[in-house]
Amino acid sequence: MPGHILIVEDEPDIRRMIGVNLRHHGFRVTDAGDAASARVAIASDIPDLIVLDWMLPDVNGPAFARELRKRDATGNTPILFLTARAQEQNKLEGFEAGADDYVTKPFSPRELLARISALLRRAGTVSAQDTLEFGGLRLEPESLRASAGGQQLELSPTEFRLLHCFMRNPQRILSRARLIEMVWDNDSEVEERTVDVHIRRLRVVLGATGHDQLIATVRGAGYRLEEK
Repeated sequence: MPGHILIVEDEPDIRRMIGVNLRHHGFRVTDAGDAASARVAIASDIPDLIVLDWMLPDVNGPAFARELRKRDATGNTPILFLTARAQEQNKLEGFEAGADDYVTKPFSPRELLARISALLRRAGTVSAQDTLEFGGLRLEPESLRASAGGQQLELSPTEFRLLHCFMRNPQRILSRARLIEMVWDNDSEVEERTVDVHIRRLRVVLGATGHDQLIATVRGAGYRLEEK
């Protein structure tokens, strides 16, 4: 599982501590102290996962995460936020910006390693199978490509897994608990509101082609992919 991790953190001691721990466990590590340096690093070597600090000297983490999600090179790269902001609203803001996970400071290297490993595992769990199609949506699990009405969709890894779950279970009601089980490996840290945030982000992406209404909210039960 070890791959290439980019650490974007402006505090040298934290950056060094994370890097030493990840290298010890077999990861290849690149680090950057600000967004500008991170852009240079990405241009030369695209990472498998990005650990992103919330507060950077040249741009805040959520803004940089949104930028990364819009770029071809990093649109599908898992992003894990590091931040001292533990309030629920801050977490939701991070997920809205495109993060796939969230670790609050102070944290243990062991916890961070576990979260990184889980993210990488999830990113590789979409099974290779035949192309799925529904209501103008097209999903190619093997190549991790998705389109709507013939237009390519730029989805984060979490959004791709969500859409994959819906398209494998069309017309079926999927509760938030069931989606946590399927998309987040039943991660106890994931709250039901987090599911709502990612559904909202997925709908925004689908809305560009008018396909957002395919994901219906079933009051008191969850969500369902249905033809309109």
